[in-house]
Amino acid sequence: MDRPKIVVTNDDGVDSTGLHVLVRHLTEIGDVTVIAPNEEYSGYSAAFGPLYKIQPEVHRGNIDGVENTWIVSGPPAQCIMFMRLGAFDITPDIVVSGINPGANVGRAVYHSGTIGACLTARLGGIPSVAISQSVTGFGVDGQAWEDALENQLWDSAAEVATRAAEAMLADPPPDAGVLNLNVPNSPIDKIDGWEWTTIAATPPRTMSVAKLEPKLGHESAYNVRLEWGDQQPQPEGSDTWAVFENKVAASWLSRIDALDLDTPGVANALTTLVGK
Repeated sequence: MDRPKIVVTNDDGVDSTGLHVLVRHLTEIGDVTVIAPNEEYSGYSAAFGPLYKIQPEVHRGNIDGVENTWIVSGPPAQCIMFMRLGAFDITPDIVVSGINPGANVGRAVYHSGTIGACLTARLGGIPSVAISQSVTGFGVDGQAWEDALENQLWDSAAEVATRAAEAMLADPPPDAGVLNLNVPNSPIDKIDGWEWTTIAATPPRTMSVAKLEPKLGHESAYNVRLEWGDQQPQPEGSDTWAVFENKVAASWLSRIDALDLDTPGVANALTTLVGK
């Protein structure tokens, strides 16, 4: 019987420790191909960049236990778009994106390149898992500083992602589902369960202030200085709350869809302009 085909990507670049640990676990359940950016593209969401300028370089890479590793000079959604269009001669059964250092919960869902790769997989009818892990210390909106990652327990998140992917391969979700998983930075046997969660309205910490500061020696030019607020309380049942409670947060992410709203002012303005 043929083994499932799994494509792995991330938004932290092909050299990320989280990606390598994830790959090692996923090779237990399927044949893995890595198609990952050459460098960090955190915060790129599902961006491709301007289509008329997209001319990335692609290089072969080498990861132990993986027959094919492709390194793309572009964001993760671009990696998956080119895969869908046949550039790498593979149509996977599932895409797994991560492991991202820093939980992708709350508002981070909108901006995460980890999740953006999965949303792009959905457009090709491919189910996917976005896997992120909280960082002990200062991790904000899906990102973390390198010095905070020394004690990262990557294997816990990798095991959660692998078991979820295995279940989705056995029983594929409808509508090429995107499963967003956020895992505490705890040993797997010390995690206090899991929850189906909502998406929190606010992140664990918000950017409280953005200030323009004059750039020395450059007239009318400024640097932007960001200040971070304190950790925010989170509503019970939300993804952020679950991670704070040392639980795995699991959320199925919806498609962007049109709303049926009663807005006569907009309707009248358009009718007046172009007719009904």
